[in-house]
Amino acid sequence: MLTQRQHYHRRVLQKSEEVRSALTAACNCLENGLARTPPMGWLSWERFRCNTDCLNDPDNCISERLFQKMADLLVSEGYASVGYEYVNIDDCWLERYRGPDGKLLSDQRRFPNGIKALSDYIHSKGLKFGIYEDYGNYTCAGYPGIIGFEKIDAYQFAEWNVDYVKLDGCYALPYDMDRGYTEFGKLLNSTGKHMVYSCSWPVYQIYAGIPPNFSAIQSHCNLWRNFDDIQDSWLSVENIIDYYGNNQDVIAPYAGPGHWNDPDMLIIGNFGLSYEQAKTQFAVWAILAAPLLMSVDLRTIRPEFKEILLNRKIISVDQDPLGIQGRRIYKHKGIEIWSKPISPVYQSFYSYALAFVNRRTDGTPSDISVTLKELGLINNSGYRVEDLYENIDYGILFPRTKIKVKVNPSGVVMLKGQIKF
Repeated sequence: MLTQRQHYHRRVLQKSEEVRSALTAACNCLENGLARTPPMGWLSWERFRCNTDCLNDPDNCISERLFQKMADLLVSEGYASVGYEYVNIDDCWLERYRGPDGKLLSDQRRFPNGIKALSDYIHSKGLKFGIYEDYGNYTCAGYPGIIGFEKIDAYQFAEWNVDYVKLDGCYALPYDMDRGYTEFGKLLNSTGKHMVYSCSWPVYQIYAGIPPNFSAIQSHCNLWRNFDDIQDSWLSVENIIDYYGNNQDVIAPYAGPGHWNDPDMLIIGNFGLSYEQAKTQFAVWAILAAPLLMSVDLRTIRPEFKEILLNRKIISVDQDPLGIQGRRIYKHKGIEIWSKPISPVYQSFYSYALAFVNRRTDGTPSDISVTLKELGLINNSGYRVEDLYENIDYGILFPRTKIKVKVNPSGVVMLKGQIKF
């Protein structure tokens, strides 16, 4: 007999597939062939913010020099080889005014060779190039937004050979976003240059008390933000984890190949997370099928944090081709279990990635003991179970097998159960 939790887990997965199938059949969904797995790369915002003082802080200001260096390190330090391929500019790259032809201008002092030259440099490294703008009169930092210039800007991005466009939502009316984000996505596609389209559409509507139309958002965006900007703190990461767990029934069904919920950047290797907390962020983001966009100084990252970001086994969970967003299946007294169905699949049985998260802070590791059957792993042929951080292979385990893990405070144990054929 299945436990109540197992029945619930199976119903939720079935409902996710039904909703996804119905949406695919009912809407003319965005199909630019991109983001078939969650995008991976590097993004400037959380770590470098809007630092424009290149006179006093030339190594850390938003400039072509910074992005060229990060592109170099993505390649030379092995990040590109495990999938981190985008180098994305965020806010504060612009001049405060447009050109006489209405086109956007990059800051001439900080980007003296222009955006096309930077794009060419990044592409010469075998990487892809992303840029930031805002569906508003201004960007969040007060630079020119796209309203009134949508077609000009879309074609400008294509001329610059942009691969990824992040469109923020400051200085805009949330009620206009259903139309505005949709129209700009169509303009991007009309250029003939396929660009990943990252929207901030739902989060601004949520702030305004407007229930987002996730069916429409899924139809027109490759990824979208649902919640607050991440900050460099464990509290911020916890708040995002809570949002995704508490709202999973609403948002998880809309994730899949080509369209993803985006819990925001990876802050691993900065100042706010301990080693255990960094491991937890990476594990939960992988369970969520989240975009993996690092925002860290790759010049100074410590080896133990770099090792987390380069963990191929956990990256493979995030990048699983099924594209199913995982869910929180257990929460009690600070202990959480998160589960993601992954490939390979045999008959109606999935393989699974599992994250055992200890949200407690009482200073001692917590023991979690549970059978595979209680986790929803019910194939009687068994599962090959391995620890993805410790690289321990536990061999073939069966539904009635009880596993016991010891999880450090604010830490995680991440297992994979691959179905045995």
